[in-house]
Amino acid sequence: MKILIIGFGRMGGWFAKELSKEHDIAVYTRRIEKLEGTPYYKAKKPEDIKSFKPELVINAASLENTIKAFETVLPYLEKDTILADIASVKTGLKAFYETAGFPFVSTHPMFGPTFANMERLREENAVIMKESCEEGEAFFKRFYSSFGLHIYEYSFEEHDRMMAYSLSLPFALTLSFAAAVDREVVPGTTFKKHLAIAKGLISEDTSLLTEILLNPYSLEEIDKAIANLKKLRQLISEKDKAGLSEYIEELKKQKNE
Repeated sequence: MKILIIGFGRMGGWFAKELSKEHDIAVYTRRIEKLEGTPYYKAKKPEDIKSFKPELVINAASLENTIKAFETVLPYLEKDTILADIASVKTGLKAFYETAGFPFVSTHPMFGPTFANMERLREENAVIMKESCEEGEAFFKRFYSSFGLHIYEYSFEEHDRMMAYSLSLPFALTLSFAAAVDREVVPGTTFKKHLAIAKGLISEDTSLLTEILLNPYSLEEIDKAIANLKKLRQLISEKDKAGLSEYIEELKKQKNE
């Protein structure tokens, strides 16, 4: 298959590398210098895409540029070209696909260079949107399955709600922890583990963190965490040992069910 990848950041580069083992790859990026020395067809301007005639376009641009990047290349694509995105938040994409007039598949590879071992992805996860076209869905299922990934299927809305819970919430709590830390060398295994997670998160691309936190459902999850922190603060300020014990035991019970 002839595949065009838009964007050549860490994920775009990973997709190009892995897919080039079985497919013809072209890359379109504004930072064309990053492609020096690579074996891929280099689309230096949008017009170059037309001669390559991609059958699948994987958009690996940042979320804020995803739709804009699609709109840049659409005039140079055949109408049966499958559009694909890997955005971590799907805001606006469903509406875009409904009006674009192309078959599409929307996925979210839930791993990245910071925490995942990109050479050993077994046990990592990926999501494919239920609204995706059959051919596009089948392609990504085969591709993700070749790495042993667990594949989940959600609607666009279900995906963003789940990402607010599984990404926005822990990201917000980790950033809050990082902001509160003023000493890095202290005795304590738990502290060190939290600090390692915080450092890993902060090293991620700032635009990616921003995109995830601006998920329209983030505030619902963060507000729940704030409510629990307020409850904990009250119990601690009142030195309510019985109340704290009850709070902790209830959590243990919930997590063991």
